Amino acid sequence: MINALGLLKERRFLPLFVTQFLGAFNDNLFKTAMVLFATYQVFKDPATESNFNALATGLSLIPFFLLSALSGQLADTHDKARIIRLVKLAEIGIMIFGATGLIIAKHGYSTPGIVMMLSAVLMLGVHSTFFGPIKYAILPQHLEGDEVLGGTGLVEAGTYLSILLGTVTAGWVAVETAAVLVVIVACIGLVAGRNVPPAPRVGPKLAINWNPFTASWQLIRQTMHIRRLFLAICAISFFWTIGAVLIVVFPPLAKNVLTADERVASLMIAIFSIGVAIGSVIINAMLKSEISAKYAPASVIGMAAFVVAFSIESRLWTAAPAGELYHLADFVTHPQALLVLGTLMGIAITGGMFVVPLYAFLTTTVTKDQTARTVAANNVVNAGAMVVGAAAVIALTAFGVGPSDMLLVVAGMCLVSAWIAQQLHRACD
Repeated sequence: MINALGLLKERRFLPLFVTQFLGAFNDNLFKTAMVLFATYQVFKDPATESNFNALATGLSLIPFFLLSALSGQLADTHDKARIIRLVKLAEIGIMIFGATGLIIAKHGYSTPGIVMMLSAVLMLGVHSTFFGPIKYAILPQHLEGDEVLGGTGLVEAGTYLSILLGTVTAGWVAVETAAVLVVIVACIGLVAGRNVPPAPRVGPKLAINWNPFTASWQLIRQTMHIRRLFLAICAISFFWTIGAVLIVVFPPLAKNVLTADERVASLMIAIFSIGVAIGSVIINAMLKSEISAKYAPASVIGMAAFVVAFSIESRLWTAAPAGELYHLADFVTHPQALLVLGTLMGIAITGGMFVVPLYAFLTTTVTKDQTARTVAANNVVNAGAMVVGAAAVIALTAFGVGPSDMLLVVAGMCLVSAWIAQQLHRACD
């Protein structure tokens, strides 16, 4: 990863890195501001808060499930840099609409404001669906073969650092400030996107299948017959299902179990983002640019152990007095806080070590003219798995399962991921 940092000086990589960094920052600034606002200022019931977060997560994933096949076909058929410019232009309109919803809800018109905000989340899902395959598929086209893992690691680390900044910012600025900021960042993102070097079609032009259902099925069928791709996609899907459950659980857990305010909830998500970025760096150094899943099983088993520890620690937590919430200063000086935050960091680091090499598999197993469709196929399966995860949170909440118990479900999913990763490692030997 240290050597890969040199790519940040290159025009063939830096504009793409900045564009995806700003996009992830903006996406998470808006979503986190919306979730924290709804959790702490609109809803007063833990189950409703959890269900709202799950609904927002599910809405953001629907476009991935329906449109990833189309986005992959378009990216493999047209200049990827041109698609980036169009997507970043659309982001400006989406953010203006979503920011208006935030301001309307803040001023007392909760129902129309929430409808507008959730609609913006759905549109941001469309935005990410068309940008997602490109940010990985363009790397083999602009980078040398021995630079792809480092470039992938930088993209992953940058994504999670931007999630960190967006999440922290959302916890500290007023709703009105967040509304203005997301529009400004979208405009800067368009400028960065216009500087991405051309990435024209490599292979023959495709006959586009515009039917989202048949296109998705064909895309998955064409991709998943390659065993190591099948296993990599399954492992990544389990990871993001775990991630979806954790992101849904964090705000209600922070408020109702750790009895902490929205800035602490923001801090928890931020630490998760830092940890994944650190894990990306660590695994790249351990593998020495080799694309391998040999450390993936141990990484995700370690993640399961940290998740169980986090569940136990949340049960032993000394809550704030009834009717009160810990502020950030009170929380970080709490005698149990260091252990809780350290365990959360451990979850994230081991998660980053698990997932980064798997993305490198996606872009190096197939030819360059198929990379976008391969990433798109992964996104379809990931989205379906994450929707199932969000729906499972709603169902388990309805049966009275609280955030601390939900973490034990996550730990069990980690063990399944470890088994899949072990099969992948054996398939690549």
